[in-house]
Amino acid sequence: MNMKINRLLLTYILCFSVWNLVNAQTDAPKPLGPIPTKQQMNWQQMEYYAFVHFSTNTFTDQEWGYGEDDPKIFNPTDLDCRQWAKVCKEAGMKGIIITAKHHSGFCLWPSKYTEYSIKNSPWKNGKGDIVGDLAKACKEYGLKLGIYLSPWDRNSAEYGRPEYITYFRNQLKELLTNYGDIFEVWFDGANGGSGYYGGAKETRTIDRTTYYDWQNTYKLIRKLQPNAVIWNDNGDRADLRWVGTEAGYVGETNWSLLNKTGDVPYPMLHYGVENGNAWVPGEVNTSTRPGWFYHSYEDSRVKTLPQLLNTYYSSIGRNGTLLLNFPIDRRGRIHENDEQAVVALAKAVKEAFAVNLAKNKKVEVSDSRGKNYNAAQVLDDNKDTYWATSDGISKASLTLDFGKLTTFNRFMVQEYIPLGQRVKAFKLEAQLENGSWKELARQTTIGYKRILTFPSVQAKKLRFEVLDAKSNFLISAIGVYLAPQILTAPVISRNPDGIISIQADDKETDIFYTIDGTIPDSKSIKYSKPFPADGKLSVQAITYSTQSKKSSPVAKQEFDISKKDWKILNVSDSTAKRLLDGNPNTAWYNKTNTNIELTIDLGKEVEINGFRYLPGQGSNEGIISKYQFFVSPDNKNWTLTDEAEFSNIKNNPLWQNRRFKPTRARYVRLTSLSTTEGDHQAGYAEFELITP
Repeated sequence: MNMKINRLLLTYILCFSVWNLVNAQTDAPKPLGPIPTKQQMNWQQMEYYAFVHFSTNTFTDQEWGYGEDDPKIFNPTDLDCRQWAKVCKEAGMKGIIITAKHHSGFCLWPSKYTEYSIKNSPWKNGKGDIVGDLAKACKEYGLKLGIYLSPWDRNSAEYGRPEYITYFRNQLKELLTNYGDIFEVWFDGANGGSGYYGGAKETRTIDRTTYYDWQNTYKLIRKLQPNAVIWNDNGDRADLRWVGTEAGYVGETNWSLLNKTGDVPYPMLHYGVENGNAWVPGEVNTSTRPGWFYHSYEDSRVKTLPQLLNTYYSSIGRNGTLLLNFPIDRRGRIHENDEQAVVALAKAVKEAFAVNLAKNKKVEVSDSRGKNYNAAQVLDDNKDTYWATSDGISKASLTLDFGKLTTFNRFMVQEYIPLGQRVKAFKLEAQLENGSWKELARQTTIGYKRILTFPSVQAKKLRFEVLDAKSNFLISAIGVYLAPQILTAPVISRNPDGIISIQADDKETDIFYTIDGTIPDSKSIKYSKPFPADGKLSVQAITYSTQSKKSSPVAKQEFDISKKDWKILNVSDSTAKRLLDGNPNTAWYNKTNTNIELTIDLGKEVEINGFRYLPGQGSNEGIISKYQFFVSPDNKNWTLTDEAEFSNIKNNPLWQNRRFKPTRARYVRLTSLSTTEGDHQAGYAEFELITP
């Protein structure tokens, strides 16, 4: 009798379990629109990984080599790929992409298809293999390996001809078969131009949309490395997209979608396409310094912790991933300044997200599609579960009850993107101590992960409300955090009249500064208002919190001769004064159909040995790429002192510093020979002279 009851009970349990399983599967939301592949999901979950740039450029102070440098100049004194991997691991990164070959064509592995590689360098007597060494180091430290291979090769005699594609694919085969699993293959978008080309020393152009026959190259990659994702900015859609800038951020609205064919203008790269027909998420690539390759003069220009945090929140916090570059120095190591910066970032991120204040708190939702998809799913630490609304419900809210007044300043939310990206708009509100509701943020897309930052607030409850979605929506996780205060360095500027201003982001902090070369602290001069300071000067300043007794990183600004006596000649446009106003956020555009000249009367004869040029910020227009610089004692007789190009200025429109032999001048002239866009104008945010 007992045996019969047990059998009946077992049958009932099995039937009930099957019914539950079928019901859950039946009730599961259906995919909406394009969805990520398994490879894209694995990549998205990495979130943060490294670039390393290292080549002959490192030893010539170039960003883009022409392909003519002797391999013998490549001779690092203390190369250690294990140090690279160790730093990346400590920084919280999940992988490293190595620039195996940059535009110069110099290979960091002993390719059998070219002599232009480390096999003809003195490093390890030509027996080394940096790609191989890094592959071993990544394996040791539990990191994934990625490969950058430049499609443009300024050394190869075959570049621009059909034969080069065979050469290019042969090199790709070497890299994808000899070094284990590869998580990402990266193809730079720079293509064609002047180069060495086997001694031809000429300019070659190609049609980037057809020359490389990308679809067959993709097939080769899928065959050799089926788990890899492909990044390409050459007009043929791959798995990932550029976000239109190398400054370290993607749009606040960021759809992981594009159209498979057609042009991709900046807005599409930066914000994605809401109704795109392909899943092509954005990867944010930027460097720890202004340049991608190492330059000793940038040792003091490594991004500060506040800058890196802003990059983190503007990339990973906006549905992107962060690819952060290390310019490997001439020793063959990640420089100490860069190491300290990324380790500090890792510490700050860990502290900011150490405690999820939403954990184990009561949550209620205005709608759900059943117990398998209720509010509890957002707090269960399971990436495969989610709160989902009923079919047809594209507006709903989730309310979190803290149970007591709780202080917080960060909010994190994730969509369940394996079934598509859906949310179009949402807002966040806090219920204050008096019972009223205060809006903290109103935003658009979410995607894989969205992080909101705002001033600290005390609240009893928090309400997350989706205002619009493509369909019913799926939220896999939320988090509420109290990040420690991190003070940002102030901004120091000087106007044309020689008046110095110092501004802080946080208006509640105090500013202290020095002008004698010493490091400022809370006992230094307290800044109260702008002050005059003519001539050559170095100003250093900090922001200081009397509450926490902490100070920001030190801001330092070097000023050379003031511009108060300068006059721009032969220009009637009153906005031209913007290039001398000390404000990098204003710009003047000189438009003409011939060579564009900027001529300045300095008011008196001075000795100079260089100049600084900052193109207009936030625009691709008028960025000077090649120039000539002249000096004159009388505005009649002119001497050419410098002629060159600003390498990679299109993707890095930052301060360009050029030096030459000291010379005396009353008049100076900067002539634009060409611009990055080939437009007939030159844009200047700022122009300065350098004195000995």
